[in-house]
Amino acid sequence: MSLTEYAVNFFVALFALLDPIGNVPVFAAATAGALAAGRRWVALYIALFAFVFMTFFFFSGLALLEFFGISLPAFRIAGGVILFLMGLEMARDDFTAMFADAAEGVETEGPRAYARRRFERLVVPFAMPLLIGPGAISTVVIYASEAKQFGLQGLGAGVGAMAAVSLVTMLCFWLTPVISKLLGRIGLTIVVRVLGLILCAMAVQFIIIGVADTTRNVILKDVSAPYTAKK
Repeated sequence: MSLTEYAVNFFVALFALLDPIGNVPVFAAATAGALAAGRRWVALYIALFAFVFMTFFFFSGLALLEFFGISLPAFRIAGGVILFLMGLEMARDDFTAMFADAAEGVETEGPRAYARRRFERLVVPFAMPLLIGPGAISTVVIYASEAKQFGLQGLGAGVGAMAAVSLVTMLCFWLTPVISKLLGRIGLTIVVRVLGLILCAMAVQFIIIGVADTTRNVILKDVSAPYTAKK
C-alpha cells in the first residue's frame, strides 16, 4: 500500500463512518428553527470536536492498547464486529427518528451563544457516539498502526485525512438546506443504506485481516490483502 492509497483508504473509511451526507437530515432536525449563522457555528463546533477527538486516539490509541494488553489483531476483530453492527443498523434503520424532537424551538439569542448551547446538548448523542463512536475510534487506531510504515509522512497523511473528513462534515452541515432539497428524503435514505453496506464490507475485511494475523498461513494472503497481493 502506497502513502496515497493509505490516505485515500483512511479518508473513505472515516467518511463512511461519520456519514456526513446521511446525517444531514439528523442535523437539520437537531437545529430546526435556527438561523443560518447559528447552524454554521454548530456545524463548526461539531467538526472541531470530531477532529480533536479522532486526533487524540490517532496518537494515543496504540499506547492505550499496550497499556491494557490488547493485541492489534484482537482490536481489529473487535473493531470489525462493531463496524458491522453499525453498518447493519445504517442499512436497516432510520437515524432521523431519534432526533425528530431534538430541536429546542426558534433561535432567539446570538448565533454563537445559540451554537454553544446547542452543541452542549448535541455532544451526546449526535457528536458522540453517532458521528464519533466505537467504529470510528477503532478505525483511527487501526490506521494509526498502519501509518508507522510511512514514518512522519504517514502521521501527516493520517492527520490530513482526519482534517479533510472533519472539513467535509462541516461543509455538508452548512449545506443542509441544499442537500436536503436536492436529494429529498428518498435520496438521503439511499445514501445511508449504501454507506451502511460499504461499512459492513469494510468490517468483514477488518475481521479477515485480524484472523489472518492470528492464524498464520491459514487464510490466504490473497484474501486478507486482495489488491496488494496482485501487484
